[in-house]
Amino acid sequence: MPKYRHLFFDLDNTLYNFEANSYLAMKNAFEKLGLLQQLESFETYFSAYIVVNDALWADYRQKRISKEHLRGKRHQDSLMQFGIVPDLPFTKIDDVYLEMMTAQTELFPDAIGVLSVLKQKGYFIHIITNGFKEVQHEKIQKTSLSEYINDVYISEEIKAPKPSREIFEYAIKSSNARKRESIMIGDSWESDIIGAKKFGIDQVFFRLNNEAIDYGTWGEPTFTITRLTDLLDIF
Repeated sequence: MPKYRHLFFDLDNTLYNFEANSYLAMKNAFEKLGLLQQLESFETYFSAYIVVNDALWADYRQKRISKEHLRGKRHQDSLMQFGIVPDLPFTKIDDVYLEMMTAQTELFPDAIGVLSVLKQKGYFIHIITNGFKEVQHEKIQKTSLSEYINDVYISEEIKAPKPSREIFEYAIKSSNARKRESIMIGDSWESDIIGAKKFGIDQVFFRLNNEAIDYGTWGEPTFTITRLTDLLDIF
């Protein structure tokens, strides 16, 4: 009998190609709002935005800032680096960006194929994701991921972001799963892997690049993969 029965996946940059979709959504939003032509290079701007957004999300996960603060501040701080002061609220920019984001449907290669095989094998498949509830639900519906997912646990709805223990505990209990039969699969060392380690379930670290990771006192993850099809060698 398989050791694992419940597979808990991260969504963004694990199944859903967040970076590629975010790039297109931002570009489309800026074009619609008349901001695109004010930038010499959208690629340079987007790289700067990623740094700002990642830092703000770290604060949001630690509950140091609110959702509304994050939504406006990420555009304000990014645009000001390029000397751009738009004549509309920064949260309005985010409204259009998030609207464009829900229209983007690119998944990682083999995501649907792998989930289909795992579902046929009898695994229960769940998602544990940080993010805004209205956006995450739209992503799952419009990409057809919902056909393979048993349950979705979104940090904003549970009021506990990864890597907090609360979201993992909520997901495990709500799924009627046992910890020893459960495993977390994700690309974020801090949110997915350390979060799962703290809670006491096994982990699959999806390494999207060759960036060095200091495992420190946490030790190596249970498994490491570099593409989703590697999961079929584990399960």
